[in-house]
Amino acid sequence: GSRGSGRQLRGYSGPGPDPRDPQPLGAVLNRLVKARGWQQPAAEATVFGAWERVVGAEVAQNSRPVKLENGELTVEARSTAWATQLRLLAGSLLKQIASEVGHNVVRKLHIHGPAAPSWGKGPRRVRGRGPRDTYG
Repeated sequence: GSRGSGRQLRGYSGPGPDPRDPQPLGAVLNRLVKARGWQQPAAEATVFGAWERVVGAEVAQNSRPVKLENGELTVEARSTAWATQLRLLAGSLLKQIASEVGHNVVRKLHIHGPAAPSWGKGPRRVRGRGPRDTYG
């Protein structure tokens, strides 16, 4: 019918902003996200993708987000000292994350030190070749 064809033409003729004009990717993504209700995954992507912007350069250099599920973000710190520091900062980090990506994306932080080395390199392992290298 003629009703449908009229709708397609609207907005494309005449001067003024045209939806086909190039647009910053962010704006397009934001619209898509809102239109499709993708707020949550997009916010999660921001937490991981813009970690430095979210938590600040110093924290970002000494930690990394590992996983985010059910509003709980697991963060791995570079050292045990940094893990302690981040636990002290957890409240303000949560506020920063909320202001950057929205509330209720991250409700809780789990902070742990550097991941335990893979098996075979535990604290009980003796360096070197073990007892064999004392003779021979």
